Amino acid sequence: MSLTLVTGASGFLGWHVAKVLTGQGKRVRVLCRPASEVRELEVERVTGDLRDAASLARAVAGCERVYHVAADYRLWSKHSADLYATNVEGTRNLLAAAERAGVERIVYTSTVGCIGMPGDENSRVSLKDMTGHYKRSKWLAEQVALERARAGAPIVIVNPTAPVGDHDWKPTPTGKIIVDFLGNRLPAYVDTGLNLVDARDVALGHILAAEKGRPGERYILGCENLSLQQILGRLAQLSHKPAPKLKLPYAVAYAAGVISTGLAQITGKEPIAPLEGVRMARKKMFVSHAKAERELGFRPGPVDAALQRAIDWFRESGRC
Repeated sequence: MSLTLVTGASGFLGWHVAKVLTGQGKRVRVLCRPASEVRELEVERVTGDLRDAASLARAVAGCERVYHVAADYRLWSKHSADLYATNVEGTRNLLAAAERAGVERIVYTSTVGCIGMPGDENSRVSLKDMTGHYKRSKWLAEQVALERARAGAPIVIVNPTAPVGDHDWKPTPTGKIIVDFLGNRLPAYVDTGLNLVDARDVALGHILAAEKGRPGERYILGCENLSLQQILGRLAQLSHKPAPKLKLPYAVAYAAGVISTGLAQITGKEPIAPLEGVRMARKKMFVSHAKAERELGFRPGPVDAALQRAIDWFRESGRC
């Protein structure tokens, strides 16, 4: 039986990719740092780090496919260099190891943040359009993947939007919106918007990209464009809790981000309102997944079921 490597299986999206693959009867190996847990999955574990080339050589050995889902997904870090070391250089290291090992297909997980808003895969953006270190590091990492694909590497790129659902361990910034809503920590909202998608559908989109995607191409894996007010309204309906009615002016949110992030730099504790997140909220992150639908057969379902699973899982796991 062929072997598949998944990075990031201790996190939200990587876990779902590994779950879908094992559910299909695939033999799955996961790359994990020594302190990381991989829960509720029947997989082979290889200890390593994206910054450790020798561990990556061990991880990709004998693999037919590689799904590089792992990333340092933080909207604030006291040491921003860590994001570039993992997201950019780590991606470069893993792709090089996979090429040397003769891997037949590599799916690299980028982000919708590398797409022009509103738009699709053809919307042109550059590094100067990227807000904050996370988006900059992911844009640079995507350029590494595109460069290797142009040189002949069998790399397909997927750009997930904002996945929601169960097993959002950390949680992700999108999951934190749900947790904060359930914990009555969202008294107001800003005028912004996200494209939400079921994490299970995104995982299936990864497998479709490996099977049908064209090397060097990008595919947006998304579903519904919703304003934050609409998202909170749906959460209110599903959780039977009231939605916040106060709309916060952007200038007030920005000031809160400046203060919160400034304090975080002093205390080392994650800010309540990361300035990077506030800046990102200036634009509605609305995109189209028509290309993935057309070329991959990607058919995401309505997000309400995923939101309900997220609500239930966060409550049952005691995270709110």
